[in-house]
Amino acid sequence: MDAVNRLVEQKPLVIFTKSSCCMSHSVQQLISSYGANATIYQLDKLPNEEEIEKALQRLGLNPSVPAVFIGQQFVGGAKEIISMQVQGTLTSMLKEAGAIWV
Repeated sequence: MDAVNRLVEQKPLVIFTKSSCCMSHSVQQLISSYGANATIYQLDKLPNEEEIEKALQRLGLNPSVPAVFIGQQFVGGAKEIISMQVQGTLTSMLKEAGAIWV
């Protein structure tokens, strides 16, 4: 979990993805449509991919990506992000974290 914490600290918006994951791409597109510029970590391109993937799974994600952190807080995967968007809470959370300014 320390590896994940180091990657998300001091960043308003972080998304862990895999290059082959279509849901990761969809979540990235959804969040960027709000004008947010996320820090993206593609697990399959990181040297410690296995360690990070296991840490994300311990957070309750299966599959492990996409994994979204807003304001250093673990928010969830695609299901949670889409639910927040439908409920209208995603914008305010992105604003509070400093990921968007509008």
